[in-house]
Amino acid sequence: MKIKEVIVVEGKNDTNKLKSYFDCDTIETHGTCLSDFTISLIKRLNETRGVIVFCDPDSPGDYIRNKLNEKIPGLKHAFILKEDGRTDKKVGIEHASKSVLEKALKNVVTYKETQSNISMEDMFELGLCGSSNSSAKRDIVSKKFNLGKANCKTLLKRINMLGLTINQIKEVL
Repeated sequence: MKIKEVIVVEGKNDTNKLKSYFDCDTIETHGTCLSDFTISLIKRLNETRGVIVFCDPDSPGDYIRNKLNEKIPGLKHAFILKEDGRTDKKVGIEHASKSVLEKALKNVVTYKETQSNISMEDMFELGLCGSSNSSAKRDIVSKKFNLGKANCKTLLKRINMLGLTINQIKEVL
């Protein structure tokens, strides 16, 4: 499978894994330390080829994703679930199967600059926060819209950045 966009990953193991399955180009962030040069390069590539941010489903991965979103609008994002990229001791895209990676790359999402107006109060009313089954409901929404595993606050942010409506979320639940 040929990937037109450049894929941003955290390290060389991620690059090696993706290149073993796909015809793609990658940029490695080398962890959470995003240099001005790297951000500038990603910005230029996003303007010419497009960029897919494909970070590990963990806190450092979320940090990189959020930092890039702040600096560069219009990035595409690919997500895997933690359980799909886990070994006994580690979690990351380099541990995911080809089918999981392919599904993630086929279901990328792009955050919009115009946000929807779903509030934290709406999240509670939808049962996505504050109840015993909120985590399970968030997982359902996250899987349907390919948003990655998220706590209530992070899911709210991603929902709004995608411009989803309350009705779209209700349909999934």
